Amino acid sequence: MTEPQLRRVACLDPTGLHDMAYWQWGDPDNPRVVVCVHGLTRQGRDFDTLARSLCDEFRVVCPDVVGRGQSDWLRDPKGYQLPTYMADMVTLLARLDATEVNWVGTSMGGLIGMALASLKGSPLRRLVLNDVGPEIEFEAVARIAAYVGQPARWDSLEQAAADLWKISTGFGPHTDEQWLALTRPQVMALPDGGYGPHYDPAIGVPVRATTPELLAAGQAMLWHAYDTITCSTLLLRGADSDLLSPSTAQAMTQRGPRARLVEFAGVGHAPTLQAPDQRAVIESFLRSAAAGT
Repeated sequence: MTEPQLRRVACLDPTGLHDMAYWQWGDPDNPRVVVCVHGLTRQGRDFDTLARSLCDEFRVVCPDVVGRGQSDWLRDPKGYQLPTYMADMVTLLARLDATEVNWVGTSMGGLIGMALASLKGSPLRRLVLNDVGPEIEFEAVARIAAYVGQPARWDSLEQAAADLWKISTGFGPHTDEQWLALTRPQVMALPDGGYGPHYDPAIGVPVRATTPELLAAGQAMLWHAYDTITCSTLLLRGADSDLLSPSTAQAMTQRGPRARLVEFAGVGHAPTLQAPDQRAVIESFLRSAAAGT
């Protein structure tokens, strides 16, 4: 299969139900599943390149986290936080009925995976954390808060790509073709013929409410969760990342699941997993699990 199936699952929230869309690659009956979850303002099509390279051996599932892409927007913006995302993913995993679940999470998607992996009885077998850990630099949160949810309108896909690149240079080198492919699902058509960001602007509300004190409290809980993880863990880091510090990354190799750390030169926050060397590390890690090594 060269293109994914778009599917949906109904998830519960305090105001009722919302649909979460997900993109499914490979044999829909394959019990070996890789779930790939994106960063704060992104969506599931970010993983197209990785999914194509894995779907011969795995069913690859790439959700659009609620408020992004093809998924519904929440009625209450306070719901755009980790507990909602975890509950939605538990619902998704039940729908998939998988006997083996491997998780690839970029930034926010990694936080969701880390929290799920820490739960008693978690089905996660292997965990890939892409440029994220229990401790997040406040300066990076402030940088993200400055642009997430801000009004934007573009006359063309090319204009959108050029504008989005200005806040995405940390992703590292990309060809024009690669960046256009990553941009296309990031924008939606507007009634006036232009384009806008393909996410609910309200996802920025909890981010802008984050203070250093709240961040520190959250980090304490995340370290506790990380220390309870027992599944094999791979940690990827952009060598120039402003979100995952070198000291935090090193600490993650010494405690909890004692993650294996791989850094990519010339990349900040966060590797997009388009480059062959980035994909190869993940593919080797996941395929060795499938082979029982």
